[in-house]
Amino acid sequence: MPVANFLPAAEIHSALDRLAHSIAKRHGSATRLVLLGIANGGITVARRLAARLGCRNVGILDISFHRDDIGRNPIPKEFVPTVIPLDVNGATVVLVDDVLFSGRTVKAALDELFDHGRPHAVELAVLIDRGGRRLPIQPDHVGLHLPTDDTHTVVVALDAAHPANDRVRIEPARTARR
Repeated sequence: MPVANFLPAAEIHSALDRLAHSIAKRHGSATRLVLLGIANGGITVARRLAARLGCRNVGILDISFHRDDIGRNPIPKEFVPTVIPLDVNGATVVLVDDVLFSGRTVKAALDELFDHGRPHAVELAVLIDRGGRRLPIQPDHVGLHLPTDDTHTVVVALDAAHPANDRVRIEPARTARR
C-alpha cells in the first residue's frame, strides 16, 4: 500500500518535468519524434509533455477496438478517434499514458499504432508506474513510481485549463482485477 492516498499538483508537475527531461535527453531535437497520448488518460499528459519539449508532433491513439475486454467494457461514450499528426513509418513514437499497471492498455495501443504503419522505434512514457505487470511491458520514461496492488486504483485528474487543480488519488478498487 502506498504511503499517501493523495498527490498534489506540485508533485505531478515535477513528475511531468522528469518525463520531459528523460525524453529530451534521449531524443534532443529529433524532428521525426511523435508523442501519442493513449485515450483517454494519456491525452493531457502527452499535450503537457509536448509543451515542455516544444514538440509539434502530438496526437491521440484510441485503443477502444483493440482492448481484450471490449465484451465486458463497451466503447465509452467519450470515444476519441485516433489522430496521428504525421506518417509513423520510420518515425520514433513515444506512447504516453497516465498510469501503467498490467500492461494490457499498452498492448492494445501497440496494436492500434501498427495498424497505421511501421515506426522506426516505439517507446513508452507514463506519468505513474504502479508496478504489477501481467505482460512483459516496461516504460522507457517514468514520472513517478507508485506501487499499488489489485485492491486499489490510481485516479489521475489533470485539469487542462487549470493545472494547479491537478490531483492523483489512490482509492479502494470497486472490484479486484484479474
